[in-house]
Amino acid sequence: MKKILLTTAALALTAGIAAAETIRMGTEGAYPPYNFINDSGEVDGFERELGDELCKRAELTCEWVTNEWDSIIPNLVSGNYDTIIAGMSITDERDEVIDFTQNYTQPDPSAYLVASEDVDLENGIIAAQTGTIQAAFIADSGATLVEFATPEETIAAVRNGEADAVLADKAYLAPVAAEDDGLMLLEQEEMIGGGIGMGVRESDTELKEKFDAAIQSMKDDGSLNALLEKWEIGPGF
Repeated sequence: MKKILLTTAALALTAGIAAAETIRMGTEGAYPPYNFINDSGEVDGFERELGDELCKRAELTCEWVTNEWDSIIPNLVSGNYDTIIAGMSITDERDEVIDFTQNYTQPDPSAYLVASEDVDLENGIIAAQTGTIQAAFIADSGATLVEFATPEETIAAVRNGEADAVLADKAYLAPVAAEDDGLMLLEQEEMIGGGIGMGVRESDTELKEKFDAAIQSMKDDGSLNALLEKWEIGPGF
């Protein structure tokens, strides 16, 4: 699912994660159904449920930290938290700066949310969240890209006529279209990215191995597929 384009890179911390008492799980908290803040002010969603189970299987004590999307990778590298579990698609560009676990979702189709079916996607104005794989795709397509800091702002841009369409993960846009009679999804979809994985610092190989093993165990016993189905996130494994 989601996000790329890093303009700067930082060196990973030299200290390993093995000595840490609590693993801090970094997420955005603004991208349902992957992650969001519930009415009690707590991180919720598919990745909260998944992350808690992964920590249990890896025998790790974990806590959740929220961070804005546009600085989520730099703040991982600088040590503000220990993982990124935030709907982040695995890409070569990101992998140059951080490391990824194996994917815990298949590539999710990216969809266009529009107010009118006759949108010209090739020559129109397309909104996307800053730093996402969708933003990079639009920039390469020749269409006019307008970027916003949050996914909510991209949808507002279509509602107020600032943009002709939003390109984002279908799992995020489908509920929006279902709840708003003035918006709809186009049939055209784009397959971008290599699935979603957890991001870790490149120096934290032991932590990566623990989460890799936990993810694989959930794939093997079918519990990951059950979560994907529960939260209506793409195809299973």
